[in-house]
Amino acid sequence: MTVPSAHDVALAAERRSAARLLLAHPLVTAKGRHADLFPLIRRHAEWLAQRFQQVLGYQLLVDTGYARLFKAGLGHRSGHRLVRSTGTPFTPRTYACLALALSVLVTAPEQMLLSRLVADLKAAAADAGIELEGTGRQAEKRTLAAALRQLVDWGALVETDGSVAAVAHEDAGEALLTVDREVARALVAGPLAQSRDGADLVRRGADPGFGGPRTYVRRKLVETPVVYLDELTDSERDWLRTRQRREAQAFSELLGLEAEIRAEGVALVDPEDELTDLRLPGTGTVAQAALLLVERLVDRLRPERPGHPATGGELVVGVPIPEGLVERTLAGLVEEYGRRGNWQRGYVEDLPELRDAVLDLLVRMQLVAPRYPLRSAGEGLPPRYPEAAPDGRPVTDVSGARGAGIGWVLLAAASRYSPHVTVRKAAATQPGSVTQQELPL
Repeated sequence: MTVPSAHDVALAAERRSAARLLLAHPLVTAKGRHADLFPLIRRHAEWLAQRFQQVLGYQLLVDTGYARLFKAGLGHRSGHRLVRSTGTPFTPRTYACLALALSVLVTAPEQMLLSRLVADLKAAAADAGIELEGTGRQAEKRTLAAALRQLVDWGALVETDGSVAAVAHEDAGEALLTVDREVARALVAGPLAQSRDGADLVRRGADPGFGGPRTYVRRKLVETPVVYLDELTDSERDWLRTRQRREAQAFSELLGLEAEIRAEGVALVDPEDELTDLRLPGTGTVAQAALLLVERLVDRLRPERPGHPATGGELVVGVPIPEGLVERTLAGLVEEYGRRGNWQRGYVEDLPELRDAVLDLLVRMQLVAPRYPLRSAGEGLPPRYPEAAPDGRPVTDVSGARGAGIGWVLLAAASRYSPHVTVRKAAATQPGSVTQQELPL
């Protein structure tokens, strides 16, 4: 076996750092937050472009002032949402303002006043048949300010004098902005010119092209918390099963990710905890409540005899959550922890709002999923948790959830948050020694 030289090890580490940065931040500018690592991307631009294209089918454009990794989508309801500084997700209205502002900036002068940008944005809205007459209301002003703030964060706008936040002020203050048209033009990754409408754009954006199942599965592995086998088509499932060990090695070398391979699916884990926009455990009321809820659900709903194909059983990817259990459990958690744990008052006093926020996080983490009545593959299956595979053949036993009313399913990856139990083992030399074990779902 050839031992890599110190130079080879350092080279691999540099390329891995650059690749990780681009995966987490697909737009890196020479003057932005990650300016210190921008020279690293330029140094390895050719290698990075080749590897991203080969592995994920992503195009990488590296210019003198920015690097843009053009990621592809994964289909309906699979995107990574933008959020305001408060953590509130962008609304459709905010996205509309963002798109309208971009349409103005790609042909804007190098510098412009904030008031001119807003006027041009309203004109673009009128041309597109979008109603923006309510921009005088405070809520609309804050929406517009959030969209413009996002463009500042990306580097498409630079606040030369003043701030885009002025648009939300009652006195409508002014600001001088510098426009980076090249960055603005590089922001949109989807095939706009070929798309008929928004739904068609999402579909085309998720098309893996010549890479087929290989490229699509790889994208799911790096862009989602976990890939369950029952979410995949037969061809995707077969490819993953036959390649998962080699793919694990490839992702370790390229991105420093470790593959956790289970009967139910595969998850790529980042030991450095840098490449995720979702964290559990996390800070804040919703994350704390979500962690406590999923621990209680795992403890309550863990199957006594989990199925496993290797032992002749049917694969269990999820178990149904009894109706009302989420609400009852959350109510108990609020009583036990919320009032003395400084949980956000609005959530403590509004259980339905807390439930919706917690379930939203757990669904995005792919620990919980909605369940629906059983339907054939041609009837438009729900995108996140199909009751049947795309070929119409059920591959997941959710213990009777199929055919039931709308509800929720606790998914296999939730077992990673199982409460630990103490097991005392008798020993002659050390009686009462304590070990801990994590119980599977």
